[in-house]
Amino acid sequence: MNFSADTLVTKGSQLVETIKTTPANELMETTAQAVLKFGLKVLLAVAIYLVGAWLIRKTKALIARTFEKRNTDKTLSTFIQSLVTATLWVVLILAMVGTLGINTTSIAALLAAGGMAIGMAMSGTVQNFAGGLILLAFKPFKVGDYVATQGYFGWISEISIVHTKLVTTDNREITIPNGALANGNIDNYSRRNPYRLSIWFSVAYGSDLDLLRDVLLELVKQQPEIMDSSTPGAADPRVYITKLGESGIEVELRIWIKSEYYKWMQTWTTEAIYKELPKHGIHFPFPQMDVHVKNNFNGQ
Repeated sequence: MNFSADTLVTKGSQLVETIKTTPANELMETTAQAVLKFGLKVLLAVAIYLVGAWLIRKTKALIARTFEKRNTDKTLSTFIQSLVTATLWVVLILAMVGTLGINTTSIAALLAAGGMAIGMAMSGTVQNFAGGLILLAFKPFKVGDYVATQGYFGWISEISIVHTKLVTTDNREITIPNGALANGNIDNYSRRNPYRLSIWFSVAYGSDLDLLRDVLLELVKQQPEIMDSSTPGAADPRVYITKLGESGIEVELRIWIKSEYYKWMQTWTTEAIYKELPKHGIHFPFPQMDVHVKNNFNGQ
């Protein structure tokens, strides 16, 4: 269909001429028929929308119940629900447009002609969609896992076609594009339990290392979340002297915990060490430098 300016002017002129030459009663009858015909199309389109929207909701609920009965992985079920819902909405919109008398074939041809431009404009969305397929195929995490990714710590709450939602430890909901997740680092703390947590710190030279070990091991016994060798896969808490540093003795405390306690136990243990060690005369070093001055003055 040619929408050039000359064509529009010609058709407009023809329409004006038709109106001038058509008797008033015939013109009113023709107009009324056209309005009635178009009104019926609009009513039919509205009816199609209402029925279609109802069917989409029912279909989504049916898919959800089916997956729930079969104990399907929530990641897979959420992804498929999102994909099916989006597809059904596209079909519904095309059906409504066709009912109104708009040539959907022309629209499809126009979209195909501009496919390259649309593809370039939506490259990020396409990348996120592909990232969602990769996450679905390789499953680096599932809904409910505690992960660290893109600078955030939290629990996976939803995985959709193009993005994943993560709830942080301070109850913020973060939406992360699937493209970034598929191409980034993902530290899944829920994939393996128990989890070994290491706390590194330094103490001043001259500290009693035997006393240091006793204090630390007694300290971690106060927390029931900390596991020992009686738990399969875990080990007893250990204290290691890792290095003689420039300003102090570097120490590593290793404990085993459930992965969901990782961030909380890291914070609690660090604070407890800072408060407890000075009570036993064990202090933390400060950066320092020893300067030795040699006097070569011979008295002259």
